[in-house]
Amino acid sequence: MAKAAGKKTIFFCQNCGHESAKWMGQCPACREWNTFVEEPAAPKTAGKPSARQRGTTAAAPVRIRDVSMEEHSRSQTGISEFDRVLGGGVIPGSLILIGGDPGIGKSTLLLQACRNLAEAGPEVLYISGEESLQQIRMRAERIGEMPDSLLLLCETDLGTIGETIRTRRPAVCVIDSIQTMYSEEIASAPGSVSQVREATAVLLQLAKSLGISIFIVGHVTKDGAVAGPRVLEHMVDTVLYFEGDRHASYRILRAVKNRFGSTNEIGVFEMRGSGLAEVPNPSEYMLSGKPAGASGSVVACSIEGTRPVLLEVQALICRTAFGMPRRTAAGCDYNRVNLLMAVLEKRCGISLSDCDAYVNLAGGIRMNEPAVDLGIVLAIVSSFRNIPVSDKLMVFGEVGLSGEVRAVSQAEQRVQEAKKLGFEAVILPKANLKNCRGIEGIRLLPAENLRGAIAALGQAEK
Repeated sequence: MAKAAGKKTIFFCQNCGHESAKWMGQCPACREWNTFVEEPAAPKTAGKPSARQRGTTAAAPVRIRDVSMEEHSRSQTGISEFDRVLGGGVIPGSLILIGGDPGIGKSTLLLQACRNLAEAGPEVLYISGEESLQQIRMRAERIGEMPDSLLLLCETDLGTIGETIRTRRPAVCVIDSIQTMYSEEIASAPGSVSQVREATAVLLQLAKSLGISIFIVGHVTKDGAVAGPRVLEHMVDTVLYFEGDRHASYRILRAVKNRFGSTNEIGVFEMRGSGLAEVPNPSEYMLSGKPAGASGSVVACSIEGTRPVLLEVQALICRTAFGMPRRTAAGCDYNRVNLLMAVLEKRCGISLSDCDAYVNLAGGIRMNEPAVDLGIVLAIVSSFRNIPVSDKLMVFGEVGLSGEVRAVSQAEQRVQEAKKLGFEAVILPKANLKNCRGIEGIRLLPAENLRGAIAALGQAEK
């Protein structure tokens, strides 16, 4: 008797989805190490009738000038912070991926958005593969009353889900989560590379062909990236990350990819017993609890999308007890802090080689805009000299390797935000001064280099 042929397996890269007939230590596509996993090969598609055999015709190419430029009508979720990050609302036929740590509030945010969308009239379908109907109802009771047009479904079979979406034709659909969905045509387990890729491809086809907006919840790895192949992020239209400490009350929604809007916008939320509440003024929220008269604390300004956000930069400088000083940065780039400390030593003669340095952006927020450079430098100087900075002073500016304070964009909006929150003085780059001269009621202290910025600290006290 002939031996039955074994099932063919193939190796997938968990990072980029690259396929290989054998296991490799390093992926030749994305150059990551130890990312290959073995899974059963997908069934062959050979033998399926072609478009000509089915009697259908292939799509004909169209001149680019003949393409319609009609603007898509966006649906408002009723959560302005959510709409801002999406680019103004939900586009029909879009596929949106939301990732975040467990318990951060992804399902709560989407359930609130579904309630608001369903109240506007269209039917909304919430599909969960992780929670029972009773669990979803319990969470909904905390949020508030739900409309009748919000439908719930607990299912993980992709075939059943696709048939339900085609039958009901909801305006918006939520898949919670993509790692629990499986297709019977794929032999591997749910959550594997093959299953995640196949499920996303099916949902993408449904969204584009039926004009349904589909939200996908994705698990994240220990590094904070969406679990599964990287091709998942390439297939969807928008990728959102829900950030923040699950034990703290604040949450930040950030877009890293958006085909229908900017990726610089952020949405700030506060977790309450009744769900997620919007924080319309994040500057005031981030500065709450700022200590008065403490050294090493400076208020800086960063632009996130279209609005300025004021935040507190904290620094602690102390003599080291070991041969190698320690450097720690939370909320900002570690290498950028080391660079700024080197500029201080070289250009201002402040010796920090025998000091431990700890830099933190209060509130747990993370900012990488160069305009925060001046706030980090002045906080380090304030802590090193043990001199408090005025509570009514705000600073912003990029610091170059020559010690110069370089101009930044949207300086006028930053000064206006400081004035609105009651600040009395602003240290800003000298190159930005001409754009802000028309603003009255606040002192402008221009700085051309770091020495001038440090000298301006004393002027702010007068």
